[in-house]
Amino acid sequence: MTEIIPVEMSQQRIAGGRAHFTVPKLFETSICLRGGERDDGWFFVSVKFLIKVGGDMTGMHEFPQEPTGMLKRHIADEADARMAYYLPLPEPVEVPPITEVPERPKLPEGAVDAPLVRLYNFLQMMSMSYQLEILWYQAQRMRSLGWSEYLKVEMLDNRKTLVVSYWMPGRPQPPGRVLLPPHGGTLTISIVESRATQQAGGGPARTPVARMLAELQRKARLGDARPSDEVEGLKFDVRWEPMEGTLGVVNEAIAAMRDLQVDADNLDFQAMLFRVIHGHTKSILKAFQQKLQTGRTRNVFSPEGKVVLDSRGDYHQLRVHLCADEVAVISIDTRTGRMNLRDTGDLAAAGRGPRFAAITDHLNENPSNLLEALIHLRLLTITDLVEQKAKYLGFQAFRHRNFSEEERQKLGPAARGTMYIQLARFPTHYLVLVITEEDFRYALISVKVLADTMFGNMIMEDIGWLDVRRIRGDRRVTAQGDLVAGTLKTLARKRNASDMAQDALRREDNFNLDTQTLRELYAYCCARVAYTRVELQFKRRGIPYTHVNPASQLASSSELSHIQSSLARSVPALCVQSSDILSGAPAAEAAMPNIRVIPLNWWSDKKAQVVTCVKLKYVQQPVGKRATARASNNIIRPSKRIIYDATEAVVSFLSENVDTCVDEFLEEWARVSKMVVIAREVARMGKEKKWQDVRLLSFDLQTVEFAYAADYTVSISCTDQLSPTGGSFELRFSRSTPIFPPVHPSSLAPPPVPSYFRPPRTNPHEEAEPYLRQILRHGPLASSLYRLVGLLRDTLPVVVELDRMTTTAREDQRASSGRSRATAGARSSTDEPWFDTFVKGLGWWRVMYGDLRHALDLRLMTNKRIAILDASHSLFQGSSSAPDQDDAGSLGFQPIPDFHTLVMEAVRAARPPGAANRGLVAAVDVGVVCEGCAVGGVLRALHERVLKKLRGT
Repeated sequence: MTEIIPVEMSQQRIAGGRAHFTVPKLFETSICLRGGERDDGWFFVSVKFLIKVGGDMTGMHEFPQEPTGMLKRHIADEADARMAYYLPLPEPVEVPPITEVPERPKLPEGAVDAPLVRLYNFLQMMSMSYQLEILWYQAQRMRSLGWSEYLKVEMLDNRKTLVVSYWMPGRPQPPGRVLLPPHGGTLTISIVESRATQQAGGGPARTPVARMLAELQRKARLGDARPSDEVEGLKFDVRWEPMEGTLGVVNEAIAAMRDLQVDADNLDFQAMLFRVIHGHTKSILKAFQQKLQTGRTRNVFSPEGKVVLDSRGDYHQLRVHLCADEVAVISIDTRTGRMNLRDTGDLAAAGRGPRFAAITDHLNENPSNLLEALIHLRLLTITDLVEQKAKYLGFQAFRHRNFSEEERQKLGPAARGTMYIQLARFPTHYLVLVITEEDFRYALISVKVLADTMFGNMIMEDIGWLDVRRIRGDRRVTAQGDLVAGTLKTLARKRNASDMAQDALRREDNFNLDTQTLRELYAYCCARVAYTRVELQFKRRGIPYTHVNPASQLASSSELSHIQSSLARSVPALCVQSSDILSGAPAAEAAMPNIRVIPLNWWSDKKAQVVTCVKLKYVQQPVGKRATARASNNIIRPSKRIIYDATEAVVSFLSENVDTCVDEFLEEWARVSKMVVIAREVARMGKEKKWQDVRLLSFDLQTVEFAYAADYTVSISCTDQLSPTGGSFELRFSRSTPIFPPVHPSSLAPPPVPSYFRPPRTNPHEEAEPYLRQILRHGPLASSLYRLVGLLRDTLPVVVELDRMTTTAREDQRASSGRSRATAGARSSTDEPWFDTFVKGLGWWRVMYGDLRHALDLRLMTNKRIAILDASHSLFQGSSSAPDQDDAGSLGFQPIPDFHTLVMEAVRAARPPGAANRGLVAAVDVGVVCEGCAVGGVLRALHERVLKKLRGT
């Protein structure tokens, strides 16, 4: 065989009288000789394009591998014509004489006809054009399936070039907007000639082996001659050209796409286009990542893990960590080329969808604003996060307050956003979360509303910065410096790589604000405001104070232990000196030097309280039934506002109002301290005064009850200690219940009478209570108490006898009235005695007789003496005939008839014979003076004679 066969068609076989040639990835054809002569030539039999269509197979029946019909006839005619190009025509047929028969082409001199080369060139072009048409058809089908607005498909260069532009703008851009590129990029597929270099010998591009085989064939079959035609080396040239400025990214930042080629075994234009678009998308997102991490936002997004390019197969997205668990995902739509921003955090709810949609629209209008948009979105996300947690805790939070720009500058130049949380119990104070690029800053501010402004503008009166790390973590920090005005100074130090990594990790968590931290910050601010209110009261009173570290709890057994906060050790306590705060207060000497003042309940929803802890210099154990009933582990709570630890001798005063806690403490202290002093002095009286029957019965910080003589008792309490008059005391007199010894079972004695069957036991001193209470208001409390007890003991015989006289007279009168009713059957005119007794003053009693013109006065004198006088005479007048002008009650009294005689008779009757009793009673001109122990008999005898005298006259 002497035919020149292109090396590309070297796969050949002869079967059925036909020659079959196969060119991989192009075609398989069969031809046959026209005859047995050397110059008979070839004719075309069949062709099969060696291609496979991938992707969507819809409509692919239009492109069969083996052409049929008109297409096959066209191919056959063209192939036959090309192979017989230099063959002579068959015997000429008769033609009209006018018709000119074209002359057949002739072979150049020295050339040998090469029909198979021309056949190869023709079928190669047909196969590649066939593939290009299939790709065009697939592109057009994509347009019909929703890509028509965003995909432009063109066939150029006599349908040898397919040009596809993607990410076309869907609608015309409105005027005044940023001019965007007309499309995202272009994918161009062209059929081009592939030539070898001059060094390789020119001709079609072939491998060295193929080039050597072609040369050996030519020399072996043609010798020095040359073929009439050369093989045309054709190939697909696939180029991707991204558009400059697509989504704000320059082409230098876009990686070149390599290995783009048309695969005849898988003709899939959609896959080829998607590969280009996905590569373009990845390059754009990578450019975004680099810009975020190296641009002006590097302080925010440079730490590892803040901006991550997530590539999963052909799907690419940029994950931007905003704060805490909030992540913004940036992706690019494959079809439209529009950026899409969405949220994947805990707050990804329908309410945030419009925000992301608005930001997405803004970015697609001007993609160069991506950095600003992400910073703004990050700020909004952080603000949403804080606001959500504040509302979850029930706080009232505001994103903005009516501050001027100058006022907002007080929060510092680094502030990017703010959240104002109003303190519920202190409406003029706010916990401010200042959002900076790297973390939160926390401030406590006090505000004032300007009354002369139309919209109620505010000013910041005071700003204090909070150190949240000290508040939550380092409990060893001293109490000083917890509230620092101004910018916090940081210490610079050398850090190695591990330190920097740890700092970056901490910075990741700077915006991870949990509800517990926010609750503690809010509680801490409430505590600081409460302390400020207390400190203001100290300043107004000129009381110096210091901050102390609350290293120890309140009394460990105290009832206050259940109202402690985990932040209690972070909040400094206030310490004042007892000599300062109790200056001028009663019983100031009972307190130890240091007094602690600690606000409470600032961490809860309850009303804030203040506890003032005072350690007493001596321990006075509570006694009595009330103290025992209220005590638990030596802790008693006599009232809602007082707690006493008898073991430690610590009294805790609770105040419900922070603004008046100092006044309330002083009032409670005045009351408690007086009770403590009274209880102490009563306990000492038995030894110091040798009053064996004086004993403490009950003490619970609010009331002291003691027996001053036998079973006669008095209960003392005080009220209104801060009133301008200095407060007052309340005295309640009573008789203690007698205690009978238990009766032996074998005893014949009758059992004791139950208490409810016994007659009521009264204390006659009760009537003198308005006068007796005044004693405690004059002079030191201890000495005043001694005077009161002494007066009670000295006047006890008088009041007991007066009470006995009245009781006996009423019983006698009741008995006489009973006899009269029994005999006469009628009630007498009165059951009351013919005299009355009442208190005239301190140590002064009067017996008024029924005619209202005569009376006896009983006065306590020095050395426990009692004077019994005719009330018509005054101790302060030299003449008995002139009444006492100072005593309005004595006006009109008449001398008792024969009073002196009556006195002498009473003295003789009351004083038994004997020298030992002569000094107990002494008669005077207007009455009698006697010792306390003898007053009962003398008064009884004198009263009987006076009563008889007056009723008989």
